[in-house]
Amino acid sequence: MLLASVLVLLVLGGAGTASAHAALRATDPGDGAVVPTAPRQLTLTFTESVALLDDSFRILDPQNRRVDTGAPGHGPGGAATARVALPAGLPQGTYVVVWRVVSADSHPVSGAFTFSVGKASPTLAVTTAGPTEDPATASLHNMGRYLAYLAAALLIGTAAFIALCRPADRAPLRAPLRIGWWTLLGATLLLLVLRAPYETGAGPAAALDATAFARTLTGRPGIALLARVALLLVAALWLRGLPDRARLSRPARAAGGALAVGLALTWAAAEHASAGIQVPVAVGSAVLHLLAMAVWLGGLGALLLTLRRGADPDPATVTRFSRIAFASVAVLVVTGVYQSWRGLGSWDALTGTTYGLLLTAKLAAVVLLLAAAALSRRWTARLAAAPPGDLRTPGDPETSEDIATSGAPRTPGDPVDAPGPPLRRVLRRSVLAEVAVGVVVLVISTVLSGTLPGRAAAEAAAEGPATAGGLPAASVTTIPFDAGIPGGTGKVQITLDPGRVGANGVQAVVYGPDGGLSAVPELRLALTLPAQDIGPLDARIRDTGGYWTATGLTVPLAGTWTMKVTVRVSDLDQVTVSAPVRITG
Repeated sequence: MLLASVLVLLVLGGAGTASAHAALRATDPGDGAVVPTAPRQLTLTFTESVALLDDSFRILDPQNRRVDTGAPGHGPGGAATARVALPAGLPQGTYVVVWRVVSADSHPVSGAFTFSVGKASPTLAVTTAGPTEDPATASLHNMGRYLAYLAAALLIGTAAFIALCRPADRAPLRAPLRIGWWTLLGATLLLLVLRAPYETGAGPAAALDATAFARTLTGRPGIALLARVALLLVAALWLRGLPDRARLSRPARAAGGALAVGLALTWAAAEHASAGIQVPVAVGSAVLHLLAMAVWLGGLGALLLTLRRGADPDPATVTRFSRIAFASVAVLVVTGVYQSWRGLGSWDALTGTTYGLLLTAKLAAVVLLLAAAALSRRWTARLAAAPPGDLRTPGDPETSEDIATSGAPRTPGDPVDAPGPPLRRVLRRSVLAEVAVGVVVLVISTVLSGTLPGRAAAEAAAEGPATAGGLPAASVTTIPFDAGIPGGTGKVQITLDPGRVGANGVQAVVYGPDGGLSAVPELRLALTLPAQDIGPLDARIRDTGGYWTATGLTVPLAGTWTMKVTVRVSDLDQVTVSAPVRITG
């Protein structure tokens, strides 16, 4: 851990700039620009390559009518640009551009801005109803991602335990293999079906659109999911050939290893590692990180089954897993340090971005996991040194139940309730603690894989438009919240300055249940205009010592927006609340 800390200091101290989510770098025409003549095309430039959707651009004229445009495509700058042709003779006035693309790491990114032809004009309030980004699709997609990660750990970890630790009785391990395989297959199919509506922000019913599904099958995320399905079908044949007791042959172990690497690649090739800096190194690191996690966490579950009540563990099997777990931890530390540097980029991002806060929570959970692992290694060493049939901790009291389940012979005349907990039981509890904390680490890792990295957040904030000044008005909104825990109530006061169309500054403070200022670990704010299918627009607010601020939140259209605020009051508890806010022209 000391070496890891030194490495973190070295790599974070010298980090440069880069990105991993697509962030909008520039627009042509520029945001808020007034051009003398109508442009014939509109170009967006991003910090990384993006994929385009059929509806990547929606442009509204000064009367809030949609402008007919050509099909979106890439500009001369290559895949990091998005361009759309505009019709000739656009009338004077202010135009609203709403855009949505898919970044190279498979996550959709959206936003909006304005430009004017000839002179600026007031934007009109919108009354036409339209859909917003469907929360059901996002929830189902996130559920599929969580299940896929957990199932991969169960499947790969249990298979690795069988192949490398060579337990004498493999029958109890066939159930987790089947559960892991079927769950991973189901989660993968769910993600494949939901991919199109997830990218467009539509409801789950949009998955029935054959055209959209066909487009999914030709995109990189869809191809990665299809490859995962194919690998799972091959893995099913490999699992069917597992012998119950005989040792696996070298070709069988090699085939199993190749399948595991292939499955890990289906994640690495379609998420954060596939975009940004040092892509080949990042993909390799992500594969090793996922495999080490699966071998450790899934192997712990398999070890728990071998330590079940009434069965004596094979000390050789437990010792082999202890060595493999130690190697997995070493791989996790090295790859984790690299991925932390790549995702953060600076120390400020550790506390000033959602990605950094999640990474901090993950590191805290990993420390607990390492402590539990050290305890397990201690009991493993004692188990390996214990004589055959003696699975008790020397000198500890033992109950009659322990004697009945330990399998150790008892000398006639010994008191039934005299001795104590067997090594198997103590080790089982220690491993169970590892599994529990490991699941928490895995959940946080899954959330991290879908969170805007600190590098990209910092770059987007640095390249965003400056706050508009000189406007007298400001919009102040106060929203109460209740996280459902003691002390988890209060209110958030958000100020949009000037509270009008264009660039706005954001200031937010949190008040606790006693009415005083309250410091919270995380605060997120986004705006959505349901009536025109605009948003969510992430304010990217940052904590500046209990006072949350952001600059350059561009609100492109007048109307009644929905302000959604997420308040995290502890490491595990958060609540999301909403309120309407009026933006004037």
